[in-house]
Amino acid sequence: MRRGQVVLVDTNIIIEAVRTHCWGALISHFSVETVEKCCEEARSGERHRPGYVVVEDAALRDGLKAHRVSAIELAALGLRDAESKRLDPGERHLWAHALARNDAWIACCCDNAAVRSAVRLHWEDRLVSLEELVRAAGATAALGKLKDQFAADRLSLWRTQAILARGLG
Repeated sequence: MRRGQVVLVDTNIIIEAVRTHCWGALISHFSVETVEKCCEEARSGERHRPGYVVVEDAALRDGLKAHRVSAIELAALGLRDAESKRLDPGERHLWAHALARNDAWIACCCDNAAVRSAVRLHWEDRLVSLEELVRAAGATAALGKLKDQFAADRLSLWRTQAILARGLG
Protein backbone atom coordinates (compact mmCIF):
# COMPACT_ATOMS: atom_id res chain seq x y z
CA MET A 1 0.00 0.00 0.00
CA ARG A 2 1.37 3.31 -1.00
CA ARG A 3 0.48 6.94 -0.35
CA GLY A 4 -2.27 8.01 -2.72
CA GLN A 5 -3.45 4.43 -3.38
CA VAL A 6 -7.16 4.22 -4.20
CA VAL A 7 -8.93 2.48 -1.32
CA LEU A 8 -12.61 1.59 -1.55
CA VAL A 9 -14.28 1.55 1.88
CA ASP A 10 -17.67 0.39 3.09
CA THR A 11 -19.96 1.85 5.74
CA ASN A 12 -18.47 -0.04 8.67
CA ILE A 13 -14.95 1.08 7.82
CA ILE A 14 -16.06 4.71 7.72
CA ILE A 15 -17.81 4.43 11.08
CA GLU A 16 -14.94 2.61 12.79
CA ALA A 17 -12.35 5.04 11.41
CA VAL A 18 -14.39 7.97 12.73
CA ARG A 19 -14.91 6.22 16.09
CA THR A 20 -11.18 5.54 16.55
CA HIS A 21 -10.15 8.99 15.29
CA CYS A 22 -8.03 7.74 12.40
CA TRP A 23 -10.30 8.97 9.59
CA GLY A 24 -8.22 12.09 9.00
CA ALA A 25 -5.03 10.06 8.69
CA LEU A 26 -6.66 7.67 6.22
CA ILE A 27 -8.00 10.37 3.91
CA SER A 28 -4.68 12.20 4.09
CA HIS A 29 -2.60 9.13 3.22
CA PHE A 30 -4.86 7.33 0.73
CA SER A 31 -7.29 8.29 -2.00
CA VAL A 32 -10.34 7.02 -0.10
CA GLU A 33 -13.45 6.35 -2.16
CA THR A 34 -16.86 4.84 -1.51
CA VAL A 35 -20.38 4.91 -2.91
CA GLU A 36 -23.32 7.14 -2.07
CA LYS A 37 -25.19 4.24 -0.43
CA CYS A 38 -22.35 3.81 2.11
CA CYS A 39 -22.42 7.55 2.88
CA GLU A 40 -26.17 7.33 3.40
CA GLU A 41 -25.78 4.32 5.73
CA ALA A 42 -22.97 5.98 7.70
CA ARG A 43 -25.21 8.97 8.46
CA SER A 44 -28.27 6.91 9.43
CA GLY A 45 -29.25 4.82 12.42
CA GLU A 46 -30.54 5.41 15.92
CA ARG A 47 -28.56 8.33 17.32
CA HIS A 48 -29.79 7.59 20.85
CA ARG A 49 -28.53 3.99 20.79
CA PRO A 50 -25.59 3.35 23.14
CA GLY A 51 -22.33 3.28 21.18
CA TYR A 52 -23.80 5.09 18.17
CA VAL A 53 -21.06 6.89 16.24
CA VAL A 54 -22.03 10.22 14.72
CA VAL A 55 -20.52 10.59 11.26
CA GLU A 56 -20.79 14.22 10.21
CA ASP A 57 -21.51 14.99 6.59
CA ALA A 58 -18.37 17.15 6.47
CA ALA A 59 -16.24 14.12 7.40
CA LEU A 60 -17.68 12.25 4.42
CA ARG A 61 -17.37 15.07 1.91
CA ASP A 62 -13.91 16.37 2.85
CA GLY A 63 -11.32 14.10 1.29
CA LEU A 64 -13.73 11.32 0.31
CA LYS A 65 -15.00 10.67 -3.19
CA ALA A 66 -18.44 9.04 -3.28
CA HIS A 67 -19.74 7.44 -6.47
CA ARG A 68 -23.29 6.90 -7.63
CA VAL A 69 -24.09 3.34 -8.69
CA SER A 70 -26.47 2.60 -11.53
CA ALA A 71 -29.00 -0.19 -11.86
CA ILE A 72 -26.88 -1.53 -14.72
CA GLU A 73 -23.82 -1.79 -12.45
CA LEU A 74 -25.90 -3.59 -9.80
CA ALA A 75 -27.23 -5.98 -12.44
CA ALA A 76 -23.71 -6.67 -13.71
CA LEU A 77 -22.65 -7.60 -10.18
CA GLY A 78 -25.65 -9.91 -9.84
CA LEU A 79 -24.66 -11.67 -13.04
CA ARG A 80 -21.05 -12.14 -11.91
CA ASP A 81 -21.92 -13.12 -8.33
CA ALA A 82 -25.50 -14.28 -7.80
CA GLU A 83 -24.92 -14.45 -4.04
CA SER A 84 -24.16 -10.73 -3.91
CA LYS A 85 -27.89 -10.11 -3.45
CA ARG A 86 -27.37 -11.21 0.17
CA LEU A 87 -24.94 -8.38 0.90
CA ASP A 88 -25.96 -5.28 2.81
CA PRO A 89 -26.97 -2.54 0.34
CA GLY A 90 -23.84 -0.45 0.85
CA GLU A 91 -21.53 -3.41 0.29
CA ARG A 92 -23.51 -4.51 -2.77
CA HIS A 93 -23.25 -1.00 -4.24
CA LEU A 94 -19.52 -0.83 -3.41
CA TRP A 95 -18.79 -4.14 -5.16
CA ALA A 96 -20.95 -3.11 -8.15
CA HIS A 97 -18.89 0.06 -8.42
CA ALA A 98 -15.63 -1.87 -8.03
CA LEU A 99 -16.63 -4.28 -10.79
CA ALA A 100 -16.96 -1.36 -13.22
CA ARG A 101 -13.46 0.00 -12.45
CA ASN A 102 -10.30 -0.85 -14.36
CA ASP A 103 -7.68 0.79 -12.13
CA ALA A 104 -5.50 -0.65 -9.36
CA TRP A 105 -7.87 -0.17 -6.39
CA ILE A 106 -7.79 -2.03 -3.11
CA ALA A 107 -10.79 -2.47 -0.81
CA CYS A 108 -11.36 -2.47 2.92
CA CYS A 109 -14.36 -4.18 4.47
CA CYS A 110 -15.01 -6.02 7.71
CA ASP A 111 -17.94 -8.25 6.84
CA ASN A 112 -17.52 -11.96 6.17
CA ALA A 113 -20.24 -11.99 3.49
CA ALA A 114 -18.52 -9.13 1.63
CA VAL A 115 -15.19 -10.97 1.85
CA ARG A 116 -16.77 -14.14 0.46
CA SER A 117 -18.28 -12.15 -2.41
CA ALA A 118 -14.93 -10.49 -3.17
CA VAL A 119 -13.23 -13.88 -3.25
CA ARG A 120 -15.88 -15.28 -5.61
CA LEU A 121 -15.02 -12.30 -7.84
CA HIS A 122 -11.31 -13.23 -7.53
CA TRP A 123 -10.46 -10.03 -5.66
CA GLU A 124 -8.84 -11.72 -2.66
CA ASP A 125 -5.53 -9.95 -3.30
CA ARG A 126 -7.27 -6.56 -3.30
CA LEU A 127 -8.67 -6.88 0.23
CA VAL A 128 -6.97 -5.13 3.15
CA SER A 129 -8.00 -4.72 6.76
CA LEU A 130 -8.57 -1.42 8.50
CA GLU A 131 -5.69 -2.39 10.80
CA GLU A 132 -3.34 -2.54 7.79
CA LEU A 133 -4.56 0.82 6.49
CA VAL A 134 -4.14 2.44 9.90
CA ARG A 135 -0.56 1.14 10.14
CA ALA A 136 0.30 2.34 6.64
CA ALA A 137 -1.19 5.78 7.37
CA GLY A 138 0.82 6.04 10.59
CA ALA A 139 -2.25 6.40 12.84
CA THR A 140 -0.92 3.90 15.37
CA ALA A 141 -2.82 5.43 18.30
CA ALA A 142 -6.00 3.94 16.80
CA LEU A 143 -4.65 0.38 16.66
CA GLY A 144 -5.52 -0.54 20.25
CA LYS A 145 -9.05 0.84 19.81
CA LEU A 146 -10.09 -1.17 16.73
CA LYS A 147 -12.75 -3.84 17.20
CA ASP A 148 -11.74 -7.42 16.35
CA GLN A 149 -13.47 -7.59 12.97
CA PHE A 150 -11.17 -4.82 11.69
CA ALA A 151 -7.97 -6.78 12.41
CA ALA A 152 -5.68 -8.23 9.75
CA ASP A 153 -5.83 -11.74 11.24
CA ARG A 154 -9.66 -11.77 11.06
CA LEU A 155 -9.59 -10.74 7.40
CA SER A 156 -6.95 -13.38 6.71
CA LEU A 157 -9.11 -16.09 8.30
CA TRP A 158 -12.24 -15.07 6.38
CA ARG A 159 -10.31 -14.78 3.11
CA THR A 160 -8.75 -18.23 3.56
CA GLN A 161 -12.12 -19.80 4.37
CA ALA A 162 -13.66 -18.16 1.30
CA ILE A 163 -10.84 -19.32 -0.98
CA LEU A 164 -11.24 -22.88 0.28
CA ALA A 165 -15.01 -22.70 -0.25
CA ARG A 166 -14.54 -21.31 -3.78
CA GLY A 167 -11.86 -23.79 -4.69
CA LEU A 168 -8.84 -22.98 -6.77
CA GLY A 169 -10.85 -22.32 -9.95
